[in-house]
Amino acid sequence: MRLMPPRFFSSALSVLRAFCASLGVLGAASLSAVAAEPEGLAISQEEIAQVLRTYYEEEIAELVQEPAILGAIRAQNERMQGLTEAEIIDLDQQWRAQVGETDRPMVNAVVEGAVAERLLHKIARAGGVIAEIFVMDAQGLNVVAAAATSDYWQGDEAKFQNSFGAGKDGMEIGEIEFDASIGISQAQVSATIVDPATGEPIGAVTVGVVADLLL
Repeated sequence: MRLMPPRFFSSALSVLRAFCASLGVLGAASLSAVAAEPEGLAISQEEIAQVLRTYYEEEIAELVQEPAILGAIRAQNERMQGLTEAEIIDLDQQWRAQVGETDRPMVNAVVEGAVAERLLHKIARAGGVIAEIFVMDAQGLNVVAAAATSDYWQGDEAKFQNSFGAGKDGMEIGEIEFDASIGISQAQVSATIVDPATGEPIGAVTVGVVADLLL
């Protein structure tokens, strides 16, 4: 799943979204340098995972407990309850058809509004470390995102299956990869979102972290 930058922007918020979606063409050069270091100096995958886990816990865990985000997840879970897999796939196809188009009501419902703006502001204040944030419901469908993702349903991907699918403490830390669609080297951290009112998992969040700025 990759972010798809908007075609054009007509407002200050759209400009901010464009900025966030294209942060840091800081890219693969420094990451390649790390990979080329002598074996004794190389950063292990375990160390990378710990850095990313700590960053999530310190910078994102509190964000996804905000009432507005929790409320959006709860509302969508209620609205989407009972969907069949065929219906989910149909929704995913509708989303894919709209991404990149001028007329995209389904996409705009996810990337616009007060909750999406909250994610954008978090990215803007992160000093270039965060490349993307999107929140999913209990079925892996997008609830809110800082920018449009290429697909609507994440439920068939490891980021959702290893976070929400693993229960309250589920977390998936992906390998560092160069994402040509946004021009940076990043790793995705995904974690289960737990409803504090019930103690039960209600969704998940994925954060794309610019690896070169943390490692």
